[in-house]
Amino acid sequence: MAGITIARSVTTLAATAALMAGSAVGASAAPDAAEPDVAGVRAALQRVVDAGAPGAFAVIRDHGDSERGRTVTLGKANLDGTPMNAGRRFRVGSNSKMFTSVLVMRLAEQGRIDLDKPLREYLPAGTLPESWAITARQVMEHRAGVYDHTNDLLEQSGEETTAAFEKRIRNNVYEPKDLVAMSVKHGLQYTPGTAYSYSNTDFVLMGLAAEHLTGRPYAELLREQIFEPLKLRQTTFTVPEKTITGPHITGYLTNDDRTKPLLDSTEQTASWVWAAGGVVSSARDLDRFMTTLLAGTSGGLVSDESLKQMTSVLPTPTAKISYGLGIREIALSCGKVLGHGGIVQGYQTQTFSTKDGKRTVVLFANASNNGTVTSGLTNTLEPAFCGKAPAKATPAPRSSITGNGNATPDPDGGRWIPTVEDTRI
Repeated sequence: MAGITIARSVTTLAATAALMAGSAVGASAAPDAAEPDVAGVRAALQRVVDAGAPGAFAVIRDHGDSERGRTVTLGKANLDGTPMNAGRRFRVGSNSKMFTSVLVMRLAEQGRIDLDKPLREYLPAGTLPESWAITARQVMEHRAGVYDHTNDLLEQSGEETTAAFEKRIRNNVYEPKDLVAMSVKHGLQYTPGTAYSYSNTDFVLMGLAAEHLTGRPYAELLREQIFEPLKLRQTTFTVPEKTITGPHITGYLTNDDRTKPLLDSTEQTASWVWAAGGVVSSARDLDRFMTTLLAGTSGGLVSDESLKQMTSVLPTPTAKISYGLGIREIALSCGKVLGHGGIVQGYQTQTFSTKDGKRTVVLFANASNNGTVTSGLTNTLEPAFCGKAPAKATPAPRSSITGNGNATPDPDGGRWIPTVEDTRI
């Protein structure tokens, strides 16, 4: 059953007020302030549920002189029958990379790391080979050629996804340095700076650098520099604790054999992704984080210059998708949005904002290892940001998921967004 909530408030965040004065990123390429197509959002989320997710939601917030929120919920928060609730906590997966990027940029502002010098200089001795001259900037852009260690932990040829999860993910506790070692043994995959290849190891490395430079645990840095100042009361990083405390949504991993029941994957150490994907949060907190981040200096998280660097994106092989320093840009039919997506076993999230921070959208589904769910959730961004599609849209070629140039007809008239998250998880 679907639920729609519309909320208004004249009380705004300090970051929102700053955004009204002018975002550090600028609004020139931001989507027009179209009214969200709530019916279209609901229809898109229904396709997500029909594809196998127990439930899904969308939280759309407009920030300005008065705030306006729209929440659409469908399905269940768990298979016991609890209705989906957009106020509950969940694992955010690779949205965590934006948090890690903020920590690194703050260190750069303090002169404690130079993003264009070899990253090994800012890591414990022996973490990376002396011959690796990859820079922090290349690593944060996923252009360093670092092999993704998660390829060695996810299912192997002939292995079923849920079986691999139980064998190597749910209960296993990995040290970050050991995750890097898994990657290093494969060597660099290409000449650094010459290509784009998404790698979770990249942000494990940046988390290790933050710890080494400060002498503080990654979890403490997050709490003291981001969670507490922003009053993100529903956001935590408790790796390797398996449980999610407080009211939360249950996550379900889909069996490769779709006739078999979903596996409750809520409890897991998340140590296999650590700083690349271990944060637990909520839609409310993700909205506050994004609006504060995109406010630049006036938001207090990073300076205008740091934000400019984070959002200076380069193209990826996938059409409509570009990537900066821990931030993804998606070109929608009405303009470009910034944020990130994330999948961790049982959970999928898309967190995006207009460049001026005036609209944020958080999309969520509680099932993974299902490409149709992933695609459906990603394509809820269009009606959420751009409103209703034109009555007569000219069909455009649909780029392949891998960005290899193959194309199929796009029935949405150029509004279709390719999937970039790793749907195996």
